[in-house]
Amino acid sequence: MEDFGIYNVVGGLVSMFGFLNSSMSAATQRYITFELGKGDEKSLNKIFSLSLQIHVLIAIVTVLLIESVGLWFLYYKMTIPPERMTAAFWVLQASALTFIFSIMSVPYNADIIAHERMSAFAYISIVEAVLKLAIVFMLLAVPFDKLIVYALLLSLVQLSIQLCYMFYCHRHFHESRYRHAKDWSLFREMTSFGAWNLFGGLSSISFNQGLSMLLNVFFNPAVNAARAIATQVQAAIQMFITNFQTALNPQIVKTYAQKDFESMHTLMFRSSRFSFFLMYLLSLPVLLETPLILQIWLKTVPENTVVFLRLIICTTLIYTIINPILTANNATGKVRTYYIVCGSLMISILPISYIVLRMGGPAYSVFIVHFCIEFLAQIARLVMVRKRLKLSIRIYILKVYIPIIVVAIVAAIIPLLVVNLISYGIIQFIAVSIVSVISVAATSFLIGLTESERLFFIDKYKLVAAKIKK
Repeated sequence: MEDFGIYNVVGGLVSMFGFLNSSMSAATQRYITFELGKGDEKSLNKIFSLSLQIHVLIAIVTVLLIESVGLWFLYYKMTIPPERMTAAFWVLQASALTFIFSIMSVPYNADIIAHERMSAFAYISIVEAVLKLAIVFMLLAVPFDKLIVYALLLSLVQLSIQLCYMFYCHRHFHESRYRHAKDWSLFREMTSFGAWNLFGGLSSISFNQGLSMLLNVFFNPAVNAARAIATQVQAAIQMFITNFQTALNPQIVKTYAQKDFESMHTLMFRSSRFSFFLMYLLSLPVLLETPLILQIWLKTVPENTVVFLRLIICTTLIYTIINPILTANNATGKVRTYYIVCGSLMISILPISYIVLRMGGPAYSVFIVHFCIEFLAQIARLVMVRKRLKLSIRIYILKVYIPIIVVAIVAAIIPLLVVNLISYGIIQFIAVSIVSVISVAATSFLIGLTESERLFFIDKYKLVAAKIKK
């Protein structure tokens, strides 16, 4: 258990420097997808090569930070038993190596996503999972320090995955063959995009960490535990939606690059509606049966966890709707105003929450503030992008918000009746879950989809059924 704690705290120290990499990931994804949509292979190769150069620079800066600030923090600020300090040093080095390999994977990952080869990710992810499982069995047999061996083997796994991505890209995509690129104008443009993306990311991190600190100041640590649990459940649900939107995002960027605004709008509308329906399908049983789910999972449920989780899921539901707008805005490359406004709104959650708590507001009031600010941010996003995306807010409301509101209300009616009719613990949970899934799926299909979308799903169902029958 002590080694597990050391690995997590030292590995967490390395991940702190990830803000440099994460800020450029979105930029790399946008520019590669955009050039692919334009069909200019020479420019696409230059973008890819330049993104590799940028990520090499990020890797060098990260190594310098880890080997200076990181080592200083390890030896002078961290509380680690003296006899395990050598192991902690090697964990830091191995974690840095693992992180560097992940940095260098970004352009290749972006290229695969841009080409919409999602099956490649699936296969490589399976390989990664198998290799990590093999590490667990190897640790049982090695006679050396298991913590050091574990960290080094994880680095080896990350290197193997990096090589898999490189081999796949080199074999399937001509632009992934590196050629030295020197274009300072494009370099400044990409890094500027990444910098504003970094501002948006830091604002999100700031208000999230700030809320934890506020809750700790005004309440006891149990409230922080309740928030951590609620956030963990929300993250597990949102993961499915993130993967779904990752598959649609390249098409939105490509249609913008081709100036096909009608197709781009259609994709945006579908991504927003489908994402909400999928999120609602997973969330409705959790919203209705939150106390029982937490009771089964935790046995002893911290106070406030139920209301925290419900409010966080509701906020995530409305954010899910607008995420395709972010993708479309990123496609334009004009992100400064967008991130300044949205980032400022997110940061404003902290002072407003502080005022509410000082006035005697309950712990859950900070989540109500977050929900309200997210709602205002949705309005601000639509207003900011309407001209550059040639988007009618009225049409967006008719095509997205109206179907979503109707589905959300109608789909919840029968599950709510079941909740009030059945009160037998696990039987109620199973019944509510089944009815909720059926209700959301049926309502989304009959009310939430357009006629052409319904025909598309029917044709796909017939095709799959025919293959299974055959």
